[in-house]
Amino acid sequence: MRLFLVIILSCFSFSSYAQQAKDWLINNDAFKTNIHTGNNQLTIENGLAKRVFVIQQNLACISYQQLQTGEQFIRAIRPEAIITLNNHAYNIGGLYGQPQQAYLLESWLTNLHAQEDDFQFMAYQVKEIDPYVAWKPNLWATNTTHAKGKELVLLFEHNAFPGLKVRVHYALYNGLPLICKWVTVENTGNTPVQVNQIVNEVLATPEEESAVFSAAGKMKTPHSLYIESNYAFNNAMKANLSDQTTHWKIDSSYTSQVNYDYQTPCLLEVYPPQGMNMAVQPQQSISSIRTYELLLDSYDRERNGLAQRRMYRAIAPWTTQNPIFMHLVTTDSAKVLHAIDQCAATGYEGVILSFGSGLNMEDTSAANIRRFKYFADYAHGKKILLGGYSLFSSRRISEEDDVIDPETGERGHAFFGNAPCLGSNWGLAYLSKLKRFIAATGFDIFENDGPYPGDVCASTKHPGHKDQYDAQWAQMQLQKSLYHWLNERGVYINAPDWYFLDGTHKIGLGYREVNFSLPREQQMILNRQNIFDGTWEKTPSMGWGFVPLTEYQGGGKAATIEPLHEHITTYQQLMMQYYGAGIQACYRGPRLYDTNDTKQMVTNTIAWYKRYRTILNADIIHLRRADGRDWDGIMHVLPGHKERALVMLYNPLTQPITRNIQLPLYYTGIAQTASMREQEGAARKYKLGRDYSITITVTIPAGGYTWYVVESKDE
Repeated sequence: MRLFLVIILSCFSFSSYAQQAKDWLINNDAFKTNIHTGNNQLTIENGLAKRVFVIQQNLACISYQQLQTGEQFIRAIRPEAIITLNNHAYNIGGLYGQPQQAYLLESWLTNLHAQEDDFQFMAYQVKEIDPYVAWKPNLWATNTTHAKGKELVLLFEHNAFPGLKVRVHYALYNGLPLICKWVTVENTGNTPVQVNQIVNEVLATPEEESAVFSAAGKMKTPHSLYIESNYAFNNAMKANLSDQTTHWKIDSSYTSQVNYDYQTPCLLEVYPPQGMNMAVQPQQSISSIRTYELLLDSYDRERNGLAQRRMYRAIAPWTTQNPIFMHLVTTDSAKVLHAIDQCAATGYEGVILSFGSGLNMEDTSAANIRRFKYFADYAHGKKILLGGYSLFSSRRISEEDDVIDPETGERGHAFFGNAPCLGSNWGLAYLSKLKRFIAATGFDIFENDGPYPGDVCASTKHPGHKDQYDAQWAQMQLQKSLYHWLNERGVYINAPDWYFLDGTHKIGLGYREVNFSLPREQQMILNRQNIFDGTWEKTPSMGWGFVPLTEYQGGGKAATIEPLHEHITTYQQLMMQYYGAGIQACYRGPRLYDTNDTKQMVTNTIAWYKRYRTILNADIIHLRRADGRDWDGIMHVLPGHKERALVMLYNPLTQPITRNIQLPLYYTGIAQTASMREQEGAARKYKLGRDYSITITVTIPAGGYTWYVVESKDE
């Protein structure tokens, strides 16, 4: 019996290591996209995700799987898309006659039929994935390449619309269980066509949970199908809460479901809520939103968050740029030049002329451009980036240019109260002035506060849209076009809304601004809570924090860091908290240092950050959230890198503490033996447990912190 148990444990250990070696979150090199045909079927797969289409009377998707778990996302056939043309809805592809809506058997396929009024499948094309945003990497980044893979393009036509070509696009990325789907409509005919709406994804999925009696809004939707589209706004600074396009609906045709009232949310449709309502003229085309479908393999919050972060790193590589910048609160010439000099002296990489500084990027007069071009040229001579802040929304412009509420017909009912319409004369001029200012001055950073927040405008006099029915779509396209233009020029973009998939680089980490009026000691703990909470779905480089060096939102002397030399310990710990998390904070003030001691502290901290920059910008494993009662900490992990992990640990108490802390090292890629050192001390070897963890004994100074570096000894 003892020998038998040894064999079982040995097999478990071997299997466990083998699974780690095949985990795409540790090494995804083997998962390449392939598209192949056979038996009237068309398949796109990469070892992680697979989508299968049958080609008979029409084309239909018959299988959609997460290959690591085998989970199937298709219980019933639905059209490839739904397009509303001239106020009439048409299905794109699809087959009918499935005898049971709870599941689909391939033996049923031969008895299914097409519908004459649907768009019919004509042909397909296979191509390499083209970059969606023409981003030019010119700053430090952890990823400077666009994601690779294959794109499958399905062509559909309809006899009632000669010359109209509808293409359904599927892009499957190498190394990711991720498909991007979108629809393009090309008018090669002689007559304009009104495209009212495009539902670019329709999936009849298995239910996540069943309830005999319950409303749809109270039941869970499939957890393992994560949906994100490039049509998000509302300043939540979280993807799921900014989402506008994911609609889980009931399916009354699914008559064998458990719910007696057919209320199970098991029908996914993806579309912009206000529609498009755009006329496509002859020889023109239009594209739908782009929807990214990430197939998750776990209920674990950390693993699913890592999957999302890996997705952003691949499809939005511009977000992995992370310049080191300060927020300058003045445009006084001497102070601007002095701040640039301080950045150059300490290792900072950029200056943002912040809100309240006096910068006006809408002023394109020769004198204003000449003044700020001088600052930019001076900064560039010191190898420092220069950028500035501009507010779009939450401001009153005029009766003619502000958003008109469709319900009241009045101004003042926008998301931020008063707001201009981006399609108004003022809004179009605003975009033009920003481009002119940035191009003429050579600014490297653009901080866009209050980007278009989704306001629907009922004006019929604005040149950028016709009425309330196309206003949201038109304004979204204008906002996106600005961000695409900036990326083409290599301009870095801060914007407090979820425009990552259309080119923005950084968003707020998530914080309450008035908290920066609280005493410094409280701010430190609150900042660590913000870091912990704001990095479940975002990578470190995707969020900015805040360190007001001068008074902000009140609070007086107890809340501020200035004079810097008097609070150098707090200043240093705030820097270490943020840089130790890989997060750039907005160091808002007139200077970075005031004495030689302060200068040395800032210089040393930035040098430390740059030494470990790659691992510090790696994804975070959440160890313990700050609560002010005991230690808290995070751990960066990066398999394949020299430093596999970097651990930051904090002690909020007034006395030193010694704790035994378990570190989960699975996502470092280390299988058996780790080498760990505290700061720059001597390394010690640790044998990993069967759960890939080690336990270390740590002493953390009172009110302070310490950090550890982990390397692999498996090689």
